[in-house]
Amino acid sequence: MALSLLLSACASLPSAEDRRQTASLLAQQHGWSALTLPTQPFSLNAFLARAPRPQDQLWIYIEGDGLAWMSASRPSSDPTPVNPVALQLALAQPEGSAAYLARPCQYDEAPQATCLTRYWTTARFAEDVIAASDAAVDELKARHGARELTLVGYSGGAAVAALVAARRQDVVRLVSVAGNLDHHAWTTHHRVTPLRDSLEPVAQLQALAPVEQWHLAGERDRVVPVALIANFAARQVEPERVHLLRLPDHDHGCCWAEDWPRLWREIAGR
Repeated sequence: MALSLLLSACASLPSAEDRRQTASLLAQQHGWSALTLPTQPFSLNAFLARAPRPQDQLWIYIEGDGLAWMSASRPSSDPTPVNPVALQLALAQPEGSAAYLARPCQYDEAPQATCLTRYWTTARFAEDVIAASDAAVDELKARHGARELTLVGYSGGAAVAALVAARRQDVVRLVSVAGNLDHHAWTTHHRVTPLRDSLEPVAQLQALAPVEQWHLAGERDRVVPVALIANFAARQVEPERVHLLRLPDHDHGCCWAEDWPRLWREIAGR
């Protein structure tokens, strides 16, 4: 039975090209266009409004891990997400400036030719990943003429957002949505391979102390259980800057985009 279910799931999985097209069409429907940001050691893909209006603050949405694994022991050949939740959040932002940043190797036409598999498995939060993401954030900020940033990370993108925020002075708000912010606790919980080549956001608590933090957790989330997110929030150096929102009807994928306008206004104080 387990084998038949796995084969059925694989058979129904959208191809990498279909996944790229889905995200591109979704962005186009909202008047956004694709952009490739050259960084080292790889380029990162992004989406943003075709004619961004300069505003003091820019919200940058960082995608989750995408399709990192086909099974517990077999990595995917292409980490482009099946369900680009962070892109949906960015497009659902009701006002202000927003941009979307993909993770390394996502939306690439031939990721295995330009990327090592480790960048979406054990090294998904490695130093060169965070440095490249930081450089991409610089470029998005410059294109929007922004002065301050809010970084929003979905799932594993929350770890990237936290690690980037820890090394910048212009991030005024960090938002995690179903965020994997302690990958050691997460791999221990699921009894899976440790992310041995990755940096840990929990090692950056002091650097994150000046940043306002919002951590959104779904009570039905079995991928990143609410207890892991709550534990990260509880360890912060300045708890008065930290907000934990527990959503009783949300799991890992549902229903963040649908509720995002309301949640965004609460976070932004609008």
